[in-house]
Amino acid sequence: MYPEAFIEYLIHFHCERDYFECHEVLEEHWKEDPVPERKKYWVGLIQIAVSFYHYRRGNRPGALKMMKSALKICQEQKSEFVMLGFQADELIKLLQKKYYDIENGIPYESINLPLTDKHLLAICRSQATKSEKSWGKASDFSNEAIIHKHKLRDRSETIAERQKQLFLKQKRRNE
Repeated sequence: MYPEAFIEYLIHFHCERDYFECHEVLEEHWKEDPVPERKKYWVGLIQIAVSFYHYRRGNRPGALKMMKSALKICQEQKSEFVMLGFQADELIKLLQKKYYDIENGIPYESINLPLTDKHLLAICRSQATKSEKSWGKASDFSNEAIIHKHKLRDRSETIAERQKQLFLKQKRRNE
């Protein structure tokens, strides 16, 4: 009933608090659809994870920008979030509170997203247990690999592709 990427997102969000991986998993799923058919609610969930990634690292401007955008999507796509098993009104209130917290310099605290679908919750908890992960565990601030994950990844392919595109753009200008 639910895409596997969504289940993975929820497990990364609620177990390891690996918000970077939440973003990666769901973005890959989102991009599987042709551009005109891409679902905006996936973007909202991605932005929630990115906001929490920035929030935990102390990047308030980045966290606020992503949270504001995620909130807007959640409000616009409320029925879609209900369809995904969320208590949408509760999710919106929770994100508004987190926006306030970020804006006012209140330190990061882990949250659990308000899921109402008991079947979805059972699937997530079962998969977490099978992977020896604890559902609802607070962030481990000593785990630098998760907190600063974007700094530790191999970006050589991305950099090479950007350089190639820049070269092609300059070449077209000179023709």
